[in-house]
Amino acid sequence: MTAKELKDLLDDVADTRELVLRADESGLSFNALYDVWRNARDDAQIALAEWLADGGAERYASYRAAQDREDVAQDGLASMLLRSVPA
Repeated sequence: MTAKELKDLLDDVADTRELVLRADESGLSFNALYDVWRNARDDAQIALAEWLADGGAERYASYRAAQDREDVAQDGLASMLLRSVPA
């Protein structure tokens, strides 16, 4: 399957605005936003390692997309944490 075919396929999938989180080995969960950030961070680290190992435009694009997801998740987590700090 080409990248374009995959993109076309994924574009047809409806956005349900649901998050699917991986289970942690410990089974502990502190907060859904933390879990989202941690999953995104893990994905970005894996994508970076794959790009550094193999190179290539597609691997770099995958890494950048994963890094963007991590950035958005980190912003959400930071926002939540800042709201919980007393003034």
